[in-house]
Order: sequence, then structure tokens, then C-alpha cells
Amino acid sequence: MGKLMNNQIIVKELVSEDAEAVRLLLIESYQQYEHYFTPQAWEEYSNRIVSSIDNPNVDIIFVAELEQRVVGTLQLFRSGVEAYEIPELQIQAPIIRLVAVHPEARGRGVGNVLLNNAIQKVKALGESSIYLHTTDFMVHAVQLYKKLGFQRDKTNDFSRGNMVSKCYRLDL
Repeated sequence: MGKLMNNQIIVKELVSEDAEAVRLLLIESYQQYEHYFTPQAWEEYSNRIVSSIDNPNVDIIFVAELEQRVVGTLQLFRSGVEAYEIPELQIQAPIIRLVAVHPEARGRGVGNVLLNNAIQKVKALGESSIYLHTTDFMVHAVQLYKKLGFQRDKTNDFSRGNMVSKCYRLDL
């Protein structure tokens, strides 16, 4: 990827020309968590995140660029059922999924810019809250979510296998 010089982060909606770059970004960004999974669970998870950009339920996929390079992405869904296809997850509000920042672009505000774009979009739609799910091992992500004002909502946690996805909510 090389050195990133200026801090001009541009956020746009995904266009087909960026699809492969976003797939690669998702794998490179989430790779650091592989050791938290069994080999089979990691294969399933990585396949799920790579194919996520083809999900017909996704409302918007934001892409962050620095110096014409794709360095971040975030997916926005209209509801819990659309985001996770788990009928019990009765969140009738927008949900953020798969926030990813390339390892070489971390610490430059990319995640912050992506999240703020999603929050502004949801506010513009007149929604009163926005949700996301994360796991304890995604320490830096959790810190960022809390800094932006997201608060734990234990009523909407869910599990896949032995992994607990903890819910966070931001009231707008």
C-alpha cells in the first residue's frame, strides 16, 4: 500500500469499480482477529465478510479513500433482520456493520469519518437511533464507538457459536 501522506479522507458510496478493493480491504482489516476463531469458523466468517458487499439487504456501503486508495469501508442496513438475518433481532432502526480500516491507514481518523458519515445519513433520514454489534476483542473499535457516544444495549446482544456480538446504540 505504501506511505499515506495527506489526511484528505474522501467518503463516497461503493461503485462497482471499487468492489474488489473493498473485498481485499475487509480481509486485510479483519485478518488480525483470525486467531480468535477455529480454522473452520474463520473460513466461514471471512467468506461471509467478503461476500457481504453483494448482500441485497445492505442499504449503503460507504468507502473511504485517502490519496485515491480505498482505505476504509462501512455497511449500513435499515434494520436488524436485514443486517443479520436473525429473526429474533427485532431492531427496527439502522444498523452499522463491517466497519473496516486498512492496517496501514489506522490512527488517521478513517473509522471516525466513516462512522460520522453513517450517523449523518441516518439523522437525515429522521431516525432516532443507530445500532452496531462488536466483540470484546475488537478493542480499538469499541473505544471509538464509545468515544462517539454509543452505549451498551445488552437487550440486543446475540451469539454465533461461542462468539457473543455485543450491541451498542447511539441515540440521535
